[in-house]
Amino acid sequence: MCDEARTPETHEEYTLVVVCAMSFEMSAVRFMLDRQHPRLRAKDGDSNMYVVGELSGHNVVLACLPGNDRHDIRLGDVVVSMPEGQSGGVVQCDLGKDTDAGFVLKGSLWPPPSLLRSAVEMMRSDHLVSDNKIQDFVTAMLQKGPRLAAYQRPSHESDILFSEDYIHDTSSASCASCDRSNVVERAPRQPEGSVIHYGLIASGDSVLKSSAKRSVAVRSLGDVLCFEMEAAGIMSEFSCIVIRGISDYADSHKNDAWHYFAAAAAAACTKELLTYVDSSKAPSMSAVPTPSVNEASNLSRGTGGGHRFYGTGIQHSGSGNFSVGNDLHIR
Repeated sequence: MCDEARTPETHEEYTLVVVCAMSFEMSAVRFMLDRQHPRLRAKDGDSNMYVVGELSGHNVVLACLPGNDRHDIRLGDVVVSMPEGQSGGVVQCDLGKDTDAGFVLKGSLWPPPSLLRSAVEMMRSDHLVSDNKIQDFVTAMLQKGPRLAAYQRPSHESDILFSEDYIHDTSSASCASCDRSNVVERAPRQPEGSVIHYGLIASGDSVLKSSAKRSVAVRSLGDVLCFEMEAAGIMSEFSCIVIRGISDYADSHKNDAWHYFAAAAAAACTKELLTYVDSSKAPSMSAVPTPSVNEASNLSRGTGGGHRFYGTGIQHSGSGNFSVGNDLHIR
């Protein structure tokens, strides 16, 4: 039994673990806690998400198994890069070689700084039981002036996903002439709004506008949530988290209707994430180490165990995923 007069300060003081298979199951147990404790510092190498607290007099740890469900990513959603498997969160999809067994990646990008990973994990945990603040922040921004109306969320009726084998009718710039019998039926999202997803982001040198190539890339790279440009180049300068607003589905039906809102959604997610970062613990740019001559030489030759990056920061790329948008880099 735990001492109600104090909050545990070490991992060893927690004696029970509740492991949940799904995030909504973890949320149910979290609501049952008699008292939730402040999150303890994660041990090195552990990127799992935990909630700690008191349940019927016991100090307990709630853990959730990594999900492998198909991601329901829609226009206006946001993707935050997070480490998964051997990847640091961003995969440079054009850095590798084709083999008989498929495309093999060469090298890797460093994971986000631990300070930002911890902030993301806490925000993600909170969103199990409360809504994200994307719409709140976007609404507040729109009230700052009528010229910002372009950043309003488009109608959900314009969020159309066509089947993978259906190519855009080039007789029209819009999808007005496209055959609606090829639209993928998806259940209405309740409540309607932006969802934040966490996982791998693929970064390349060209805009992806082919659903067939999109699927091939996903099969070769792993559980990629979105595609974009620039992130890998930014991460050659410093380690960061990449935040992307979803503006299209990386297919031939790509258009600009959602670009402005996707940019606003990514900016709002960035703003919310920064509320979880203790500014007093963030290192100054003057404290960021620079590579030595030998390290820089190794990097340019692609040796030394892959790509190394220095520094810390957030790359908020206005709109993306299945596309490219305006970029804002926050260091």
